[in-house]
Amino acid sequence: MVYRPLFFITGLVLSKMAVFMYFPMALAFYEDSLGGVEFLTAIIITHFASFIFLFLGGEKQRSRLGVREMFLLTTGVWVLASLFAALPFVLIEHISYSDAFFETMSGITTTGSTVLQGLDNMHPSILLWRSILQWLGGVGFIVMGVAILPFLNVGGMRLFQTESSDWSDKTTSKTRRVAIDILVVYLFLSLCCFIGYRLAGMSNFDAINHAMTTISTGGYSTSDGSMGHFSKGAHWNAILFMFLGGLPFLLFIRALNRHSLAPLLKDAQIQGFLKLIVVCTLALTLYLTFTKQFDWSDALRLSLFNVVSVITTTGFGLDDFITWGDFSIMIFFVLLFVGACSGSTTGGIKIFRFQIAFSLLKRQLMLLMHPQGIFSQKYNNRLVSDQILRSLIAFVLAYFATIVIASLLLALFGAPAMTALTAAITAVSNVGPGLVTEIGPSGNFAHFPDISKWILSICMLMGRLEILTVVVMLTRHFWKR
Repeated sequence: MVYRPLFFITGLVLSKMAVFMYFPMALAFYEDSLGGVEFLTAIIITHFASFIFLFLGGEKQRSRLGVREMFLLTTGVWVLASLFAALPFVLIEHISYSDAFFETMSGITTTGSTVLQGLDNMHPSILLWRSILQWLGGVGFIVMGVAILPFLNVGGMRLFQTESSDWSDKTTSKTRRVAIDILVVYLFLSLCCFIGYRLAGMSNFDAINHAMTTISTGGYSTSDGSMGHFSKGAHWNAILFMFLGGLPFLLFIRALNRHSLAPLLKDAQIQGFLKLIVVCTLALTLYLTFTKQFDWSDALRLSLFNVVSVITTTGFGLDDFITWGDFSIMIFFVLLFVGACSGSTTGGIKIFRFQIAFSLLKRQLMLLMHPQGIFSQKYNNRLVSDQILRSLIAFVLAYFATIVIASLLLALFGAPAMTALTAAITAVSNVGPGLVTEIGPSGNFAHFPDISKWILSICMLMGRLEILTVVVMLTRHFWKR
């Protein structure tokens, strides 16, 4: 295995992480509030670590990374970035490193679970840093999901392989161009979201923070009341941009290049995503209206907001849907697993895997009736090979195995059964809130013991990196020469 290029790339990532720390540091010095010196300290430490990695990596390496190096780099970068990005939380909020790492991992994986309280009175610099972490994690995962995971054949992602998923020398420039196009679309949507929040009455600071955490489908807020602290106009703006954050960003680029919405409207994944939102929203709206919990307009707004928030794994809170009744809880329990579209900022299993699974079921039923028949399986007019199906099945098995193991470990360390189960699900799916009061939309994870927070941090990382990217490194064969 070639390590020097890995050190070099890791050093570059840490140096960029340090650069983004300058923004909250500048804000702290500008407002003459706590955080300026602390962020400067974190910047110096992170820069020093990046110099060490760059020194170990030597000059810029031209070596082509193999599959094993790509697995190691993908996981290593996210872990090391979180280790250093946690420093401002320790220095400013004076919380334990376990809490700081949990908060950072939750941010950079765009999960949205938190251990912090009193956000309304928290130092602006640390609030901005939380939002920046989610914004960086969102765009980082899009690029990884488009260019790296299909190349590694993780969880059926090869179905979405493009030229930029081929890591040969001749396609490096194409990979870079796709990454730049994604960043441009990401910046444009973030700007539009910011403008929408300003028009809805948010301050500049709140609008900037919520724009970053909305388009990244992260869910961090500047208030303990989350989106319930803001106007109804802000709620509708959040619904729109959470939905857009759940769409494949490559299709945004394709639509812009063709000056047509056809690539978005004709995509099977987007159609399934939209249908699921409509069905769940209508069911909840009718339920809340007929049980007389809300009038129909509030029922529609609250239902749509929370359905989009959970299915896109954003995790913004608007009213405590746990109190709506068992029917509502069961709908949200199902949605915790789903996720939105592949190539978006969201977590979860993803819509396309459910669609392929139902297609496989239909094919199997046809084979039962016509044993000698030959039935091909396609998705979005592309043939679904047996290799893709095996990868998808392995992913789903590993996904639920991770939830089961994490639930057992959380219960072992003192969490009640339902708390352990929903905490594991929300961590692996990168949703944020769970389905019990302590960790629901109105709760947080501060009361969990440190060992449980490390377990959940690992789960968030595994969920963000599509499970198998991490699991493969736990095998003995991976480390053999």
